[in-house]
Amino acid sequence: QVQLVESGGGLVQPGGSLGLSCAASGSINGISVMGWYRQAPGKQRELVATITRRSNTIYADSVKGRFTISRDNAKNTVYLQMNSLKPEDTAVYYCNAWRVGDVYWGQGTQVTVSS
Repeated sequence: QVQLVESGGGLVQPGGSLGLSCAASGSINGISVMGWYRQAPGKQRELVATITRRSNTIYADSVKGRFTISRDNAKNTVYLQMNSLKPEDTAVYYCNAWRVGDVYWGQGTQVTVSS
């Protein structure tokens, strides 16, 4: 089993910045891709960004140029720096870890963008 613990959510004004982090622990051998997804009320969970162990990244079009995903393999931690936040970024953000045959999710952290 892999445990994912997220931190860093909160309330921020439009145009502001917020950083999330997610630390993985447990049976982490073979974890190759880590990422962030989000789910707004009444909507399906959607991809935000993913990153491989070699730091290859994928971003949702809606966050390109504003969000940056990074990873520290030594600390088994993935980060999401969110800039120029918009009200439509409001959602519960979930950390995700993937290896062949397994997918793991964190408990989620709320991000609210509001004035």
